[in-house]
Order: sequence, then C-alpha cells, then structure tokens
Amino acid sequence: MKMLLAGEWVDRDQVIEVKNPYDDSLLNTVPKGTREDALTAIEAAQEGFMEMKKLTAYERFSILSKAAQIMEKRREELSQTLSKEVGKTINEARGEVARALQTLTLSAEEAKKLTGKEVRFDGAPTGGGKVGLYLRVPLGTIVAITPFNFPLNLAMHKIAPALAAGNSVILKPASVTPITGILLGEILMEAGVPSMAFQVVTGPGGEVGDTLVEDERVKMVTFTGSREVGKAIMKKKGYKRATMELGSNSAIIICEDAQLDKAFPRVVLGAYALAGQVCISVQRIFVHESLFDTFVERYVEEAKGLKVGNQLMEDTKVGPMIEEKETKRVKEWIDEAINAGAQLLCGGEIQGALMSPAVVTRCPRNVRLFAKEAFGPVVLINTYSTFDEAIELTNDSVYGLQAGIYTQNLYKAWHAAREVEAGGIIINDVPTFRVDLMPYGGMKESGIGREGPSYTIEEMTEIKLVCFDLN
Repeated sequence: MKMLLAGEWVDRDQVIEVKNPYDDSLLNTVPKGTREDALTAIEAAQEGFMEMKKLTAYERFSILSKAAQIMEKRREELSQTLSKEVGKTINEARGEVARALQTLTLSAEEAKKLTGKEVRFDGAPTGGGKVGLYLRVPLGTIVAITPFNFPLNLAMHKIAPALAAGNSVILKPASVTPITGILLGEILMEAGVPSMAFQVVTGPGGEVGDTLVEDERVKMVTFTGSREVGKAIMKKKGYKRATMELGSNSAIIICEDAQLDKAFPRVVLGAYALAGQVCISVQRIFVHESLFDTFVERYVEEAKGLKVGNQLMEDTKVGPMIEEKETKRVKEWIDEAINAGAQLLCGGEIQGALMSPAVVTRCPRNVRLFAKEAFGPVVLINTYSTFDEAIELTNDSVYGLQAGIYTQNLYKAWHAAREVEAGGIIINDVPTFRVDLMPYGGMKESGIGREGPSYTIEEMTEIKLVCFDLN
C-alpha cells in the first residue's frame, strides 16, 4: 500500500509489515516514512490550510457528507480490514464502522453550526456605543496521532471535526494498524477534500511522530494512546495546543441494591470487548460484601462461556490481543497479583496473542493489576463494606477517565457523581459506555481536553473578537 503525502500516493524502499494478530499472517506492507516525509507533509499542510479556509461552511459540510456516503458503500470492506489488522471480532469491527459514520455525520453538521456570539461591550463602563461579537476561526495544521485499537473511529474523532472547522490535518496512524488510515485517505480524497489538506504519513513514532509534534508550524497535536507516550508528547510539543486522550483502569461500584440482572452481561462485555484493549474497559469491580459471592459466581460463569478464537468467525466473542508480547505482559501482571495474595478464579491461559478471559479476586492495591492499565482480557473483583470505602477504592488511581456505579439509591448515585474523580460517571451502566456526540475525556492522568464533534471543534478553533465603535 502507499501513503498519502502532499497530494500523491507514494512508496518507500523501507516498509512496515502489517500482520493479523490471530495467526501472524501478513496482511500488507506500508511505507516506512521518514523525518523528511514528515517535513514534506507539514509544508504541504500549510498550503492545504489556505485552501480549507476558503471553503464555505456548506462546502465543508458537503465534502464530509459525501465522505460518509462513500464510507457507507465501503462498510464491509472497512469492517473486514479492521477485524484483520486490529484483531477485534468482526461484529466489533462492524460496530466501529457504524460509530465512525455517526462521528463523520455529526462533524459534517457541526460545520454549519460553527458560530460566534455577541459581546455586550456596553456592559462595561467604557463600552457605550460599541457593539461586536466573536468569531471562531480554524487554528491551522493539526496533527492527529491515533492508537491501534480504534483506528477508524478514534481517527474520525480528530479528523472530521478538524476539517469541519477549516483546518488541515496530518494523520499519523499506529504502526501496527495503518491500513485503515490509508483507506480513510482514499475516502476523503474521493469526497473532495483539498489534496494538500489531508495526509496520511505511516512510520515510526520516534522519527515521524516526533518530527510532526515538534514542528512550530503545527498548531495542535491531538493524541489518543498511553499515558507514558502522552506525557512525552506534552514535553516535546512546545507552544501549541494539545488534546490528550490517555488510559485508565476504570472501576465499577456494585451497591447492595444493584439490579444484577441489569448489570449482567454489561459488566462482562465491558471487561472483555476487544480483548480488554479499550481505554474505558472495565478493569476494577468493587462489590458490596453482601453481594460479593453471588456476583463473583455469576461473573465467572459468564466469563467462562465467552468463545475465544479467530476474530473473523461470527460467533467469536474475544479475539486476539494486538501482539503476542501483550498476552505475556498481562499474564505476568496476573502472576504478580497471585503471588501477592490474589486469587485467579478462571482464565489467563495464553496461546500466541489469545488469552482466555481472566477473573481475579481479592487483588492487593500495590500490584500493577490494580494500579496500572492492564489493557487486556482481565478483570479484578474486590469487596467493600461502606460506600465511602467504595469511593475511596475507585479514586485510588492516577487515572480518571470514566467510572460506573450500579445503584437504585439516588443519594449514592449523586454522591458518586460528585466525588468520583473521573471525566465521566455512568449510572447503572459500565464505564465502557460512550456515544460519539458526548463530551469524552479524562481527569488526572487520563488526559487533557474533550472529544465529541462539537467539543472537539471548540478545541480546534480560535476566538477572534470583532468590535465596532458606533459613537
């Protein structure tokens, strides 16, 4: 395959092999971009931005709407590609394509809604006789660095709002899942995005990514990925805007009055969807002591019933992790927890990049499985006695992306909403819940800024004041 650079589809002598994580078979190769390629992309993006600025709101709306029509026609092709290169089940892949279409359509509509607001100058003592407003204007060139787990929809959350607002975009996809990003380039070019306004540069983060992040001509970096890489980008980016959508070890509180029939199977799906490789995946479950044994017994039974295997099979529920080294890492974390006193009730067996869904109970706080982001098919279930203890356990984390609580008690629900340190509190559902129009983002070390088309556009535009003196 070729990457999209300065309006051309280009090859390179050095390539990156893209493999199916289930059987390690070669899917395709993509160019291994260089620092020079990144600089070329930035130079072209400056020209692309000037073209995007000239488009009317309706023209941007029309281009993105056409892109949605093309994506709809290529829905199954995109789903198959996602399933093969990411390892997510075919049904999970189809769900991602459907969501990406929603994100794209929402962003297209936002292009027509991008407005400023009147400023009441006469509300100040010296403002009499002056009227005005502020406009929202695009920033310029935006670099979008995307993760492996949702290479279509999470890319769309960055690219579509940026284009809707009149910016140019350079996409740097994850090196293990770049094919979807290249297909997205085909779709946007066919839809009529100006040729220099969107580019896809494939290559290593240390060379391509760093060059894009550090260049002063780039006005914003929007990144989804690990906390560690996010911190490194913040140190390198210099004087430019950034949104960081980072990791989590999301928690659920199961109160004594929880409706367990409502909680199941959501609490299971939330832990093992995409083999746990979701930043808002359920990792820590805190269950009131009166329900603990009942909850754990049912949870283990459901986890054992999930079919693990080839992600392209319609009945597979848990596909492979992205690489074999990741299953080994998660297994190491489970073993560490067991050695510290935790109990493994089921799962944790590995075969290549596959891992059977693992359930760990009574996990100490001082091990990685509790304190860090597992990003794999494992969940820990601990007990608590008081509601204040449940809140404290939930907040015992450097992360704060989303959390969930199951309760019929309005006081507890509202208390959790006020006291849990997270960007989103989901009442009577799992923290894995997300719709693409909501403000999504984290507190603490889970990120900076918010995504969701209307909120993203606010991050990707400047306020420009206009004042008329009518005296």
